Amino acid sequence: MPSVSALQKLSSQVRRDIIRMTNSAASGHPGGALGTADFLVTLYFEFMKPDPKGFTTDGIGEDLFFLSNGHLSAVWYSVLARYGYFEIKELGTFRKLSSRLQGHPSIHEGLPGIRIASGSLGQGLSVACGAALAKRLNKDNHLVYCLVGDGELDEGQNWEALMFAPDRKIDNLVAIVDYNGQQIDGPVKNVLDLGNLKAKLESFGWRVLEMYGNDIQDIIKMLRIAISELHKGKPVIIMMTTHMGFGVDFMLDNHEWHGVPPNDEQAKQALSQLPETIGDY
Repeated sequence: MPSVSALQKLSSQVRRDIIRMTNSAASGHPGGALGTADFLVTLYFEFMKPDPKGFTTDGIGEDLFFLSNGHLSAVWYSVLARYGYFEIKELGTFRKLSSRLQGHPSIHEGLPGIRIASGSLGQGLSVACGAALAKRLNKDNHLVYCLVGDGELDEGQNWEALMFAPDRKIDNLVAIVDYNGQQIDGPVKNVLDLGNLKAKLESFGWRVLEMYGNDIQDIIKMLRIAISELHKGKPVIIMMTTHMGFGVDFMLDNHEWHGVPPNDEQAKQALSQLPETIGDY
C-alpha cells in the first residue's frame, strides 16, 4: 500500500507528464487533466490495483474505470504508463502521427488499459452502467468507476444514465463528477447552470457523497466510504471538487486552459512549480 506521500509524489510526476505531453504535441487539454491527477493516481494505485500484464477488454475479475470526459486523456495515459500498462517513453508520442495515444482514448490500436473510445461527451456513464450490469450477470463482485465532467452534464444522455442506474439498482457502480466549475466556453454556471446538483442527483435515487479531489487524504477517505455504501440497492456518485490547472499557478481555475497547450516558455514556468519526483519520460 503506497503512502500518502508516495501518492503525492507520483501525482506531481503525472502533472509534469501532462505539461510535457501537451507542450510537445502543441495540442491537448491540460487544465482538467492537471485537476484530476490526484484522483486517478489514488484510484489506480490505492484502490483498483489492476493487473496490467493480464489486461483483457472484458475486464472480468477486476475493477473497471471509464473516462467519459475523454479529452482528459493525457492524465489517464500518464497514470496507465506509470502503472505499467505500456512503456513510459511512449508518452512522448502523445497526439502525434501514428501514435496509440490519440487526443481522445481510442481502442483502434489496442492500447492496454483502454476498453472504449471516449470523448464524444455524455456516453461514458451509460457504458459504465452496462459494464456494471454485466458484472452482476457474471456474478463478478468487482466494481465499476466512471469519471464525468460537470460541463459534460450539459449532455442529455448523462441524465438518461442517471435515471437508469438507480431504477435498475446498479449498486456496484461509483460515478465521479469532476466538479471544477469550468468548461471550454467559460464557467459552468454561465454556460448552463447545473443548479442544485446534489439535490437533483438525490432525487434521482443516487447515494451522493462529496470530496475534495486535490487532497489525497480526502480522496482515500471518501472512496472508502463510497465502497462501503455499495451493494445496498443504490449506485453511488461523488461530487468531486477540483481546481482546473491545479499545481500551476497561472492555470489555476482558468477555463482558458481547458483546451490550450502551454508554449515552451509556459511549459518551462509550469514545470518549475512541479517537482520531478520519479523521473521524466
